[in-house]
Amino acid sequence: MVRPSAKVVLISAIASGQGKTTTTAALARKLVKLGKTVRVFKTGPDFIDPMMLERACGSAVHSLDLWMVGQADSEGMLARAALDADVILIEGVMGLYDGNPSSADLARAFGVPVVAVLDASAMAQTVGALAMGLRDFGPVHLAGVIANRIASEGHANMVATAMRDIPLLGSLRRQEQALPERHLGLVLPQEVDRIEAILDVMADSLEIDMQAWDALPDTSFELREHASQHVSQSGANLAGKIIAIARDAAFAFIYPANIECLIGLGAELVFFSPLADEVIPPQADALYLPGGYPELHAEILTQAGKWLASLHAAHAQGMPILAECGGMMAITEGLVDQQEKSWSMAGILPGKVIMQKRLAALGAQVLATPQGELRGHTFHYSRFETTFAASSHTIKHSTQQHGEAIYKLGNVRASYFHAYFASNPAATAALLLRDVI
Repeated sequence: MVRPSAKVVLISAIASGQGKTTTTAALARKLVKLGKTVRVFKTGPDFIDPMMLERACGSAVHSLDLWMVGQADSEGMLARAALDADVILIEGVMGLYDGNPSSADLARAFGVPVVAVLDASAMAQTVGALAMGLRDFGPVHLAGVIANRIASEGHANMVATAMRDIPLLGSLRRQEQALPERHLGLVLPQEVDRIEAILDVMADSLEIDMQAWDALPDTSFELREHASQHVSQSGANLAGKIIAIARDAAFAFIYPANIECLIGLGAELVFFSPLADEVIPPQADALYLPGGYPELHAEILTQAGKWLASLHAAHAQGMPILAECGGMMAITEGLVDQQEKSWSMAGILPGKVIMQKRLAALGAQVLATPQGELRGHTFHYSRFETTFAASSHTIKHSTQQHGEAIYKLGNVRASYFHAYFASNPAATAALLLRDVI
């Protein structure tokens, strides 16, 4: 059995907002500039952070999750990455011990050391106490700390003296230009002016103790010989089918694994942009409308006559349409944005979406299908007001209670639920087949 190895660390923190993504991106870019081959993964469901991390390291960033992805497939991805990579960085989610499973659970499952990012902007020696607490609570193998938002060399020295037996691997100075954010997280990297320059500045601002970094041990993984996770487990497949996928700033939330799963099922993928008023490719057998930011582009979508006409024609012809979260929002009758301005949407699904300032739903969920469980998650700042009855609901992983409504209208399947296709390729195929949906 092959056991590829690489230098691997899981980058976590005490909570969200400590600067995990900024630090991971800075470290990835710095190591790339030093000539290292770097692969980055993201713990748990996420679309936006992986886009930024991809820009930092130069390769696609996949999700790792012991529940949604599964331990075997997570290890398989790490093992395949370790075949070529010098360094593998895994960005954690929330705080180190938050969630079930948590980032700490992932680190322990694969024997990966943890590097804690701690925001030192309003403290100095107390960083050491936080680090010891993170190490001992689990416990985990805490390989070291990167102190974020350091004000000066003196500040960094005070932090270093408080670390006791925990290495201070590095420090990141306060950034004059931070990565911009909005209601769902970071702004998409393609929307950020001079993003490459910003990443370079972040990398240059990150001071790393290379002697301590080089002393970190390699981690090895089992590369098992087994069928690809992206191949259907049943007779249902997408061989010979052409799947049209909306992809632009309004429809940007697509797991790389979802793309790989569809290809593994035999589908040919064609991409198009509703924001550019492009029609659904006429050769398509099915349509996938992923999540994104339709609320930020409502005016353009309202005026995209060619796209809207092709959508109505596809619906009238019975084309299977899978619309998730932002994709669902775009096919409703209307949308009220965060400025309380109303916009007409495609008008296929009865009801209207209303943006709100508070988070409406967050968490891992599962959809029961005739082909078995399809796992995924939900994360949105809007609510859908409709009298149209849901055909079913997802189930919340944490409580086993009803989660997101699933709306079925002819061959349209719509929900706030984001499916992770590779968790059940056969169920995914069924959602996109005319004779199964």
